[in-house]
Amino acid sequence: MPRHREPPRDGIFDGMGAAGMAGFLRRCWAQIDVEALRHNMAAVRAVLRPDCRIMAVVKANAYGHGDAVLAPYMQQCGADWFAVSNIEEAAILRRHGVTRPILILGMTPCEYAAQLAEQRLTQTVYSAEYAGALAESAAQAGVTVEVHVKVDTGMNRIGFTADALADIAVVYRTENLRVTGIFTHFACADETGEDARAYTRAQYARFCAVWEALRAEGIDPGLRHCCNSGAVLQYPEMQLDMVRPGIILYGLWPSDDLRGAANLRPVMTLYSRVALVKRVPAGACVSYGRKYTAPDERVIATVTCGYADGYSRAFSGRASMLVRGQAAPVVGRVCMDQLMLDVTGIPGVQAGDEVVAAGGALPFDDLARIGGTIGYELVCGVSRRVPRVYVSGGEVLAVADYLE
Repeated sequence: MPRHREPPRDGIFDGMGAAGMAGFLRRCWAQIDVEALRHNMAAVRAVLRPDCRIMAVVKANAYGHGDAVLAPYMQQCGADWFAVSNIEEAAILRRHGVTRPILILGMTPCEYAAQLAEQRLTQTVYSAEYAGALAESAAQAGVTVEVHVKVDTGMNRIGFTADALADIAVVYRTENLRVTGIFTHFACADETGEDARAYTRAQYARFCAVWEALRAEGIDPGLRHCCNSGAVLQYPEMQLDMVRPGIILYGLWPSDDLRGAANLRPVMTLYSRVALVKRVPAGACVSYGRKYTAPDERVIATVTCGYADGYSRAFSGRASMLVRGQAAPVVGRVCMDQLMLDVTGIPGVQAGDEVVAAGGALPFDDLARIGGTIGYELVCGVSRRVPRVYVSGGEVLAVADYLE
């Protein structure tokens, strides 16, 4: 678990000023702008109907931003529900003051039925077999587990198929399970091409057919939700009872197609420092494999950040960082704990200088394009040895250090 002060129940950062909280290892750290998060929450709320709930997706340690600190803050900012991947993530939220409902999107072993009920967690059920086994375990434990039914309308990952209405109806009538919602997940709602839009509309139609059929049988489907971040930005008509924004809460885009579709602010900026500055002569090789050879005398800065911190080797010789506000290209291969920048032409660079590695003026989405991946993977990949430093208006509010 990360080290940080227990968030007060009213006013998450009240009394958590810079005094005593600024002491963290300034080698490589992720700065988390809580005001940007608040802004993004408000931007999502602004495009929703007044009666539409927000289920904030905070799986994978809040996409690398730190769930133990940010989830309570999101609760204060108006999140109605939370979504996580597994029961361990849900338990972290409960331990840190989240009282709102939590949906577990993935599988929980059925033998944890008692814990699901005890911690007031809502479990996704996605097949007749799993629903039956979970109900049996709940009965043995003498509890009733709250569940949401997952319908597979075209993602082909988990979920009842849209034509399995009889099986779905059985879940609603199963003892020891209490169904309070039904949902699906869109495969390409973040794409703007007409083929993708047609696919999303078809998924939505299949989903609506399921819950409408349940209603026709006299079954209340519960909360209906299907909109992920892409759909929140593109399909207001599909909001239903609740939406599930994830990546947009953190100021990244679901896809390049939707870049600029809302007024978002990046929440995370990855920082590092210069350890050494030296001149290398023409013909000198830099880093493993001698993939970079200095064409003439160059000034090289060694930076205390590497792929073990989440800065991928795929950026070797392809990306840049900011030193003294100027772009400095990565030269040679990114190492596990360090990398080298060419700071020739940037005056005054010295050991101890702060470096912007990613985020802010160097958007993670841009860096992802260089590395052939997506922004999601980069922020989720910032490693546990990188402290998360929560700031507002330049003041350090809290530090989450996973190594203490």
